[in-house]
Amino acid sequence: MKSKISFEKQLLSLQDNMFNFALTLTADREEAKDLLQETTLRVLDNREKYYENVNFKGWVFTIMHNIFVNNYRKIVRSQTIIDKTENLYHLNLPQDSGFDTPDGAYTIKEINKAINSFTDEYKVPFSMHVSGFKYEEIAKHLELPIGTVKSRIFFARKRLQEMLKDFRFYAE
Repeated sequence: MKSKISFEKQLLSLQDNMFNFALTLTADREEAKDLLQETTLRVLDNREKYYENVNFKGWVFTIMHNIFVNNYRKIVRSQTIIDKTENLYHLNLPQDSGFDTPDGAYTIKEINKAINSFTDEYKVPFSMHVSGFKYEEIAKHLELPIGTVKSRIFFARKRLQEMLKDFRFYAE
């Protein structure tokens, strides 16, 4: 019974980190909340598959990532058009992607390129924060005062926003 309580407490303590990770995956607060809820339920449903000596946080984040990828694939499959017309009429129609131009949206590759352009003093704490580490964990790992860690993450976020200010997200 003790491990059950411990399991639930561990899961509850990760909720903020899980939400931050979900937000990086989805780039939308409402979708992130849905992903967080779905992940929490899946973790609880699969409690018996967790082994005590496994990194709990990693296990939970892997579940969240897999749910996100599976949902993404489902959306892509549902939006795939199979043109069975003899002259491929449907494929020759203009496709509205939801973006004004093909380069109207940043890919993950471009976002990572922007983050990687930061110096290590900003890139490392920011990347750790986005990966779900708490400020205290980052400060301890990097042997820095917590205020320094918070300000570096803040300035990295502001710089990234400035670099990607032309990014437009269209929710459907």
